Amino acid sequence: MGFQQIAGQDRAKSLLRNALAANRLAHAYLFAGTPGSGRMEMAQAFAQAIFCERGGSDACGECLECRKVLHGNHPDLHIIRPDGATVKIEQIRSLQRELSYRSSGAGYKIYIIESAETMTTQASNSLLKFLEEPPSPVVAILLAPSAQAVLPTILSRTQLVPFVPGDRQALENILVQEGKSPLLARAAVHLSPGLGASRKLADENWFADIRNVVIQLGKESPSRFAASMLQAQQQVFKTELAEHVDILLQLLALWYRDMIYAMTDRQSYMVFPDQAEWISKTAWSRPIGSWVRIMESALTAARRIKAHVAPQLALEQFLVNVREG
Repeated sequence: MGFQQIAGQDRAKSLLRNALAANRLAHAYLFAGTPGSGRMEMAQAFAQAIFCERGGSDACGECLECRKVLHGNHPDLHIIRPDGATVKIEQIRSLQRELSYRSSGAGYKIYIIESAETMTTQASNSLLKFLEEPPSPVVAILLAPSAQAVLPTILSRTQLVPFVPGDRQALENILVQEGKSPLLARAAVHLSPGLGASRKLADENWFADIRNVVIQLGKESPSRFAASMLQAQQQVFKTELAEHVDILLQLLALWYRDMIYAMTDRQSYMVFPDQAEWISKTAWSRPIGSWVRIMESALTAARRIKAHVAPQLALEQFLVNVREG
């Protein structure tokens, strides 16, 4: 996988390509961004470009070294993932032993640590010593949700490569080209930070069902409170969708944001374009401020679920808030 095959993240690509072109690689990088933003794909593309026999600012994808990375069997590329909930000191020590041996060729050894923020204190301290006196030539790539998620001493010894949520239109186009439903693709990219996470969500069997329930609740809840409560009981809490109430609430927030888009003549931004006619007719039944409050209420309810509030309680309270405006 070359850089050109990764959607978005132009700043990260530029940083890494410039380092490759100038042959000035840092000994350690921190790829900081939310899961699904393409950090692992970029790490593998970077590793492939470093190993590539042709050199330059991107991998050729055709040489033996590139093919080894693509097939996951390059002897000098090591990927460390959490053992259970954390990356443990035993894993870091094993990595250090492996990296003390000579590489299979004359080039670099590279290691990628997924979820670096989960390293135990002992593992972090062991890695820190390794970063202070790295064997040469070795390149470390740490993946974490933010720069603040790792120890400051580790951060200070790495080059930060920030990742941002992907270009939604570009991600949506890719999913549609892959055969995903355009409506599901549009919803998925507004709920996920990157291509991988969006693709996974669009592929879920329940995702289309939850979108349909959102449309029904969105139409019923402002004026038919009892019907919307009954609908929540029958179509959400008595089905497998009960496990995904947080997603439902996030989609409801987007539904009510579409009301605002209709009132401000920005229909092209709608997440529910197939409902544009109904939304445009209904949006003016309340002032914009009311839709803003309802949208914020949906997001607050989703956050409450993550804080371990019962999903049913959170959704029912939200529906009460919709009625009150």
